[in-house]
Amino acid sequence: MSQDTPSPPATPDPAGELPPTLAKRPRSRLGALDRKVLRELRLLWSQALTIALVVASGIGGFLATLSAVDSLARARDGFYASGAFADVFASVRRAPNSVLDPVRSWPGVVDVQGTVEANARVSVAGSTDPIVGRLIGWDARTPQRLNRVQLRAGRWPEPGRLAGGELEAVASEGFVLAHHLKMGDRVSALVNGKRRPLRLVGVALSPEYIFGGMLGAPDLRSFGVFWLDRAELAAATDMTGAFTQVAIKLAPGASPATVQDALTRQLAPYGGQAAYGRDEQASHAMLANEITEQQVMGSVLPAIFLAVAGFLLHMVTARLVVTQREQVATLKALGYPNRAIALHYLKLVAPMVLGGYALGLLLGRALGRGMMGLYADLFRFPRFDYHLDPQLALIALGLALLTAVAGTLVAIQATVRLSPAQAMRPPAPGYYRRALIERLRWLRLAPSLRMILRNLERRPLRAGITVVGIASAVAIVIMGNFFRDAIEAIVDTQFNLVLRGDVMVWTTDPVSAATGRELARLPGVTQVEPARRVAVRFVHGAQSEKGSIMGREPQAVLQRLIDADLRQVPVGSHGLVMTDRLAHKLGLLPGERVQIEVREGRRGVHEVVLERTVSDMFGLNAYMERSDLNRLLGEGDLANNFALAAERGQVDRVLEATQGLPRVAGAFSKANMLRNMQEVSARNVLIMSTILTLFATVIAVGVVYNNARIALAERTWELASLRVLGFTRAEVSALLLGELALSIALALPLGFFLGWGLTHLIVGLVASDQFQFPVVIQARTYAWAAVAVVTAGIASAAVVRRRIDQLDMVSALKTRE
Repeated sequence: MSQDTPSPPATPDPAGELPPTLAKRPRSRLGALDRKVLRELRLLWSQALTIALVVASGIGGFLATLSAVDSLARARDGFYASGAFADVFASVRRAPNSVLDPVRSWPGVVDVQGTVEANARVSVAGSTDPIVGRLIGWDARTPQRLNRVQLRAGRWPEPGRLAGGELEAVASEGFVLAHHLKMGDRVSALVNGKRRPLRLVGVALSPEYIFGGMLGAPDLRSFGVFWLDRAELAAATDMTGAFTQVAIKLAPGASPATVQDALTRQLAPYGGQAAYGRDEQASHAMLANEITEQQVMGSVLPAIFLAVAGFLLHMVTARLVVTQREQVATLKALGYPNRAIALHYLKLVAPMVLGGYALGLLLGRALGRGMMGLYADLFRFPRFDYHLDPQLALIALGLALLTAVAGTLVAIQATVRLSPAQAMRPPAPGYYRRALIERLRWLRLAPSLRMILRNLERRPLRAGITVVGIASAVAIVIMGNFFRDAIEAIVDTQFNLVLRGDVMVWTTDPVSAATGRELARLPGVTQVEPARRVAVRFVHGAQSEKGSIMGREPQAVLQRLIDADLRQVPVGSHGLVMTDRLAHKLGLLPGERVQIEVREGRRGVHEVVLERTVSDMFGLNAYMERSDLNRLLGEGDLANNFALAAERGQVDRVLEATQGLPRVAGAFSKANMLRNMQEVSARNVLIMSTILTLFATVIAVGVVYNNARIALAERTWELASLRVLGFTRAEVSALLLGELALSIALALPLGFFLGWGLTHLIVGLVASDQFQFPVVIQARTYAWAAVAVVTAGIASAAVVRRRIDQLDMVSALKTRE
């Protein structure tokens, strides 16, 4: 054969191996497809980075939220186990210790513990905060078996060490830190009408008081727990040989409801209140609600991020497959199976996804530790260590890989399935009809705008997905800032519309409403309004719910009932006004009768008609006129809480004056409570909204930038042709970036709607019997979401515009993709 005669082409091996002539060449450690992956990654580095950041945001949010919640639950479960936290609780006015003897033999009861406890007005030197202290008896001779307290510093109180009526006390850690107290400092407590000095000798934590605060708000300055010698506390409160609080530990599988009912009947002759389980224990309920809320947030929002990441992977891979159609055909002709080609594209996106996962792992750990720091201001544990469960990290890895596979395979499956001959042919040109704007002869638009609209209309799927991706970023910003709006709405509603008094005063037991006249004579008080709260069980058919009836004045001014539309609602004049959530749970309609089982004082069963329902954010409550409530219970003109209006600047004077009233169990200033609540909640909401805004900005940049880069790659020939025809750089850029601007403009209203819907979804998922966030989104939140996304779009457009300006027209015109 002559030298000029071409040798026959090497025949590819059906098994997919290289021909022998090629196999003799020295091989590098990387295969041909692997080298191709590296080349393409170098070309796509900016798009790969934005995709990795979106994946990192989703993985980071997922790991941060759920790992922090998992650490919180671990700390709770560990403290409950070491402290033998009880399952059933009950309060009683005064019962002899012998009453508990038969309880120990009840089926399902493992242990029973009676303690002496009392509320007291507490004063701290240098602080004007009204403080309610929970005094608990502690006996060194018979240590607690249930709800065991852990000493953190100092020692336990010893009886008889101090003279002059002074008592040794161990205080809760949160209260000590909030007031900057140290060993040996003194506070004073009004115990049984007598002022008693308490000397701090220790600091402790209790599983009963992991959450410290009043009325469901974190307020460590206004609430503290003090453990005193049981004998000395019993003597001070006339409880020697008796108890006021009982805790029961149940065996696994025992029925809490059965034990609660039996305990309620057992304590009824001694003035006992209805027994309740862990779900109604204040500290546990707040902790459980926080865990539920964060589990929802940690599941819903990361799902949005990962969905967007899958969409971006789909766009990038689909564009590559289209532009590399002939290369795919060549690979198939050389014997590469479909599996190898699919694996090639998976290898291409793997660094993006795995890099995002690695970054998300680091981000998740950092944010998770930060969330633990926020939780430390709300909940107190002996050990509160951050722990990232390896199983959770593996789940996150699985989600990232699932995102990569789903986004990639869907994009390449059609091309990979083609035969080599089919793949060698260029794709059939699209069949385009006249665009809508071309059929509207009366519509006069600039040529550039007509080209933009025509291109969007001819690629509806891509345009739609781009708009939805940007809208998702808008929705996440709205979601993050919604909580700030909700907190402000709660503050405005509860502290300006509902509680219009300056000071709230409550008594341990119902007292004559005439006590209000005594309060009205205090210096600085201008108005007093009595009210009554009664714990009941509502029964309607087979449904029953625990709750309260609030007895208010007919024309209440200082304690009003406000509905979701911020309008004052009169309390029931001939029946109950009930929250809509409670009525729904009971299957109760206005005009129907509901059975009321009183759970305190003189127990009884009564029937009342439901007059109407009202939307309220707090609790499962009902309202009626106070006089009607007292008449229903067969009691006189009684009240157990009073709202006081004070002269400007006289609130502290009023609070000080209430200290000397023996029947007053506690008082709080609305201003102080608001300040203490905002110090924690405002900071936490600000941090959370900032993080979500940054995540949403990443999404917006990822969607806008990737879409612009893909459009630029696909239309390089067109743009270069326009430049040759005389279009300026600005005019050419306007064609491409105008599509992005129009996409953002369409995404904003859709994002507003999605944010509204996402907010309603989250609020519905985290709603509990104790509380439901009001869905209030202020105009500034929508504006901030628009600003954040538009800014991200402008930044992305600036980068793409620079690439358009650097376009090599000669190279672009040589080959048309």
